[in-house]
Amino acid sequence: MIEDIEAMNLMRLRQPMAALVLGGTAAFFGAMTSAHAFSNPPIQMAQGVEYMCGGTNKAEAAFMQMVSPRWAATIEFGINDSAQRGNFPLRAAVQVREKYTGRPVMEAQSQGPYMLARLDPGAYDVNVTLGGLTITQTLTVIAGVPARAVFMWPSNFDMASVLPPMPQALAQTSAAR
Repeated sequence: MIEDIEAMNLMRLRQPMAALVLGGTAAFFGAMTSAHAFSNPPIQMAQGVEYMCGGTNKAEAAFMQMVSPRWAATIEFGINDSAQRGNFPLRAAVQVREKYTGRPVMEAQSQGPYMLARLDPGAYDVNVTLGGLTITQTLTVIAGVPARAVFMWPSNFDMASVLPPMPQALAQTSAAR
């Protein structure tokens, strides 16, 4: 009789424990699967300055916007034309120089509409070259305050050679207009 009671108590303990283990395992693998559906853009280094480029798809753009306040500088690239909204340069040459000395601080290629950089506090001239056209802006970085510069190329600039390729169906739709 005592053995039967002990066996029943053991069975009562095993069922909730098995449910807890199986539920925890499923939750763990579910979290791992969703976490790996999107991978963060890699942090890169140029002349000792950390930077990250991205934003080529909706999830990556949302990620870049979310983390940009944690970086000293955010540089955005786009086209000043509402008909081409959502287009961005494929690659642009970015050069950062100290404002008053002209000393080069960083040179890199952007790879998307956002570039985040961990620049030291100071005043900088940022030159972005795309298809032979260079746009320059001053960027002032203050400790603890994220700085931002937006580079917009004019709508009459020939962007065909510097934009990412359009999907074939979208290209045919745009050509029909």
